[in-house]
Parts: sequence; C-alpha cells; structure tokens
Amino acid sequence: MSSHYVYILRCADDSLYTGYTTDPERRLREHNAGEGAKYTRGRTPVELVYLESYDTQSAAMSREYEIKQLQRAEKTRLVEEDNPTESDI
Repeated sequence: MSSHYVYILRCADDSLYTGYTTDPERRLREHNAGEGAKYTRGRTPVELVYLESYDTQSAAMSREYEIKQLQRAEKTRLVEEDNPTESDI
C-alpha cells in the first residue's frame, strides 16, 4: 500500500490548497483544527477534494510541485474529472 499522498483541499473561501502527507486523515484534521499550513488557518473548514497516492516521497513531492504550478482552472478540472478521495485508499 502506498504511504505518500498528494492532496487538494477546498477551503471555506473556495480557494484550493495542495499539499503532501503520509496520513491524509490526520492531515485533514490538523488543517481543520488550525494546526495545518499557514494558508489554511484562516480558511477553515476545509474539505478533501482530491487525493493521489505514491510509493515514494520523492514521487509524491514532485507531483505536488506539478499541481501547484497549474492554473486554478486546471486544478478545478483535475478535481472534477479525476476525483479520487480518501474513500479510495
């Protein structure tokens, strides 16, 4: 089973946040508790809208970087078209 994940959150202000984690459920709880990234602290609640899994940290972090370079419309399309979430783990 994969242990490295790239995720996209939809924040309360409808912005999208992309991150990396080894435990998506824990990380989502941290974001919603205000203990996650500085970006999400003032934008709670957040919801997990996209999740990809990888076998290595390097592969996951490379993908995180790729996603962060996308325009919002491209991220939205990714979320809407290929919507794997935590239920797929």
